[in-house]
Amino acid sequence: MNTFLYTLTVLIWGSTWIAIKWQLGVVPAPVSIAYRFWIAAVVLLLVLAAMRKPVMPPSRAWRYLLAQGVALFCCNFLCFYYASQWVPSGLVAVVFSTAPLWNAVNGRIFLGRALQPQVVVGALLGLAGIAMLFLPQMRGHWGDGAMLQGLGLALLGTLFFSTGNLLSSRMQAIGLTPWLTNTWAMFIGASVLTLIGILLGMPFEIEPTARYIGSLLYLAIPGSVIGFTAYLLLVGRMGPDKAAYCTVLFPVVALTISTVFEGYQWNALAFAGLACVLAGNLLAFLPVRPRLRVAA
Repeated sequence: MNTFLYTLTVLIWGSTWIAIKWQLGVVPAPVSIAYRFWIAAVVLLLVLAAMRKPVMPPSRAWRYLLAQGVALFCCNFLCFYYASQWVPSGLVAVVFSTAPLWNAVNGRIFLGRALQPQVVVGALLGLAGIAMLFLPQMRGHWGDGAMLQGLGLALLGTLFFSTGNLLSSRMQAIGLTPWLTNTWAMFIGASVLTLIGILLGMPFEIEPTARYIGSLLYLAIPGSVIGFTAYLLLVGRMGPDKAAYCTVLFPVVALTISTVFEGYQWNALAFAGLACVLAGNLLAFLPVRPRLRVAA
């Protein structure tokens, strides 16, 4: 099951970056994100009703749901949508792939979880490979203020994502499933984004094109309903640090799509980077060997 959830998350989320790019343009980003999570939350609520599962969380969960809704389904995506205005979709995915390190560090600071050395080393190896994949893309852009601002927003979005992971892990520890928590956290995120749009006088319209509507539905249902549920189930089953390591593989999928739609050019450095990503992935998931005690 872990392998299935891991693969599903990588394939879905690795392909959402180009869909986010296609959302930019006529409709303001907060409005597009609000549409996305209103749709996703309603679908999840219908799924819960069809499965005859409880649809109301206990009172003790609301503080976590509020924090998760704002961090994971509002601020996180605002950062990534605006970052995508200045940064190629694959490069945004690269910054997002630092999530395993942030999850491991935050888990140690806030939850007291031990850092597993092989997970950290595997993540660092994977990130080194990611840097090799995209270093050629940054040539000539280091002095570009808009590009650097986009990278900063992508990093901030990753920190919000890590915060949402820890909140989900906390709620699963008290017996709440991602099906339930995602439903209400998405409603909260969509509500906050709608309020932002209203206060800023943004037009609530839909771009009447197949690309915009198709990418919106893809982001709402596979990208949000299926992707977030699969990923947060992994967080509950494996812990935030190992679950987040699948984010290191997102750029591999994003690169493949970017090759077709954005003209990404492969070279020897890029292939070496891909090898590092795969090696780091294998290292992170090797079983931990128990330490042998030597009799005195």
